[in-house]
Amino acid sequence: MAERASESVLRFEQVTVCFPDVVALKDVSFSVPAGETRIVFGAAGSGKSVMVKTALGLVKPESGHVFLFQQDITGLSEQELFPTRAKIGVLFQEGGLFDSLTIQENVEYPLLNQIKAAAAHERNGNLETRVREALRFVELEHTLEKFPSELSGGMRRRVGIARAMVTDPPLMLYDSPSAGLDPITANTIMALAVKARDTRNTTSVIVTHRYQDGHLMANFRYNPESGALEPARRGSGIHERTVFMVFGEGSLVFEGTQEELEASTDAYVSKFKGIKELR
Repeated sequence: MAERASESVLRFEQVTVCFPDVVALKDVSFSVPAGETRIVFGAAGSGKSVMVKTALGLVKPESGHVFLFQQDITGLSEQELFPTRAKIGVLFQEGGLFDSLTIQENVEYPLLNQIKAAAAHERNGNLETRVREALRFVELEHTLEKFPSELSGGMRRRVGIARAMVTDPPLMLYDSPSAGLDPITANTIMALAVKARDTRNTTSVIVTHRYQDGHLMANFRYNPESGALEPARRGSGIHERTVFMVFGEGSLVFEGTQEELEASTDAYVSKFKGIKELR
């Protein structure tokens, strides 16, 4: 279950990350309240993907602090991070599926390997039921016995969403969810992100190269009665809870609403507004 709206799910406090000869993040600070969506833009090498890895504890800061669900994870070991990571769903680029496992085994993987998920499994039913529910969410329940190589790129990405969501995580991290997909399939993937947000109250951080991805998240809602997206009325909270971020050379150079992004006169930030595809 998501944290109360007044609490931050993810927070960076003056985080700096260094690699040999490169400062990947420079004094980055931001806070993501529960239920909020963050759309993260930036040129190649700008630090946006390093930010995601740092949020997961896969990369350790040189200085500063990272908080997940109010816990400072900065100095935690891999084993100590395990329970906190169990509350995060991650959609990796290209779906990140294991080629040698069936779709069922891929989606089961977090349930078998995450402490929190295992506890939830004991309370809420057997593995196959949970896996079927997750695949039904992305309309791929019929693929249980197939292997990733038997599915299209878009279908593999949808399975990746099912795997990320199977533990009912309060925080979802999407790493370039629409990259490499045709526009129709890309919109299908983003529609599932909207559906997850609206039906499961997930907090979402979405690293993307497509302006349309942010526009969709900020301006549409999922209607459970029709099973489709529809424009979100102003005042519904969806637009206000969608915040755009732009990284440049390791720094967070913009943070604000879609209107503020569109109104920006900064030469670098302006490259990321109203565009169809960022390479």
